[in-house]
Amino acid sequence: MAKINGNEIRPGNVLEHNGGLWVAVKVSHVKPGKGGAFAQVELKNLRNGSKLNERFRSADKVERVRLEQKDQQFLYETDGMLTFMDNETFEQIELPADILGDRRPFLQEGMTVKIEYYETEALNVTLPEKVTCTVAETEPVVKGQTAANSFKPALLDNGVRITVPPFIAQGEAIVVSTETMEYVERA
Repeated sequence: MAKINGNEIRPGNVLEHNGGLWVAVKVSHVKPGKGGAFAQVELKNLRNGSKLNERFRSADKVERVRLEQKDQQFLYETDGMLTFMDNETFEQIELPADILGDRRPFLQEGMTVKIEYYETEALNVTLPEKVTCTVAETEPVVKGQTAANSFKPALLDNGVRITVPPFIAQGEAIVVSTETMEYVERA
């Protein structure tokens, strides 16, 4: 593990701090009128999801942890556990479904995801940026309705409610961003 100075912390860095693994969510550099500059860092615990605000001066040394990323295929879900398979070794791993949080409905059978490992412990699952879903329910298309910044509610085949442009009809396949949970384009 590499030690870095407190002012070198960037969003997305994984740090070992207070005996836990934390990811830097937000970093702002502060130069007060009196005293030395410091980095105000919002940290999120990778194991339990708790948050912490911490100040690091440039003289402070922190351990930066490198996580190994592996592409794995989602197989199935049983009793709140998701089963993934390594595409190279064919080893299977089970993770709790709540590791994905509100992005869980976008996980589809056979989908390849990135799982981040610290040594042998799986800490995070990253879905592809965009997934294709089908609109299960939405209001009918109204002819002559302006398309300028007007959206209508829609229910997707996975149970997620989003807003879509007025020209999208029921039964149509659309591309949805898994990060923002918003409509991107027609599929």
